[in-house]
Amino acid sequence: MEAYETEEQQVEAIKSWWKENGKAVVVGGVVGIGAILGWKYYQSAQVEAKDIASMSYEKTLTALQASGAEAAESTQAFISANASSEYAVLAALQLAKVQVEAGQLDAALEQLNWIASNSKDESLIATAQVRAARIQTEQAQFDLALATLAGVKPASWAARVAELKGDIALRQGDVATARSAYTEALQAGMNQAVQMKLDDLAE
Repeated sequence: MEAYETEEQQVEAIKSWWKENGKAVVVGGVVGIGAILGWKYYQSAQVEAKDIASMSYEKTLTALQASGAEAAESTQAFISANASSEYAVLAALQLAKVQVEAGQLDAALEQLNWIASNSKDESLIATAQVRAARIQTEQAQFDLALATLAGVKPASWAARVAELKGDIALRQGDVATARSAYTEALQAGMNQAVQMKLDDLAE
């Protein structure tokens, strides 16, 4: 009798617990399953989106290589559609390159400034800033070029920055500053081309 009562009590306890908690268990299970399925769907959607962006990027590059600056409109459309992706940054970098080759310096500068403001990659930002400073130097906007170079953060770019500062100083007729900048570039690991520039300034 004792065993029967214990089993009955156990059954009643289970029934009572299920009555109080069963709904929460079911809801929790449904929510848990939904979360897993939702996460898998999100991951799948992300992969698909990246694949689509990658294919579009390849098409954009092909168009730029084939048509140069004439493909600017379609490239800009790709950049706008993928603005939060590094694919857009890479496309803008390539577009700026062909625009420079076509003599469209202001348009190229606009692309490079956009990259510097929107990329999350320090190296790509530095690339854009140095290229922008070169364009500004060509446009004789020397103070603006120096201000752009001041924003370059990665230490690995120190040599390039110093070299360009030397070029700017030389364009301004400041030989002493140019010599100092080229020396700094060499010390930071720049190549033989900088040594030649420095040798040309030898007193």
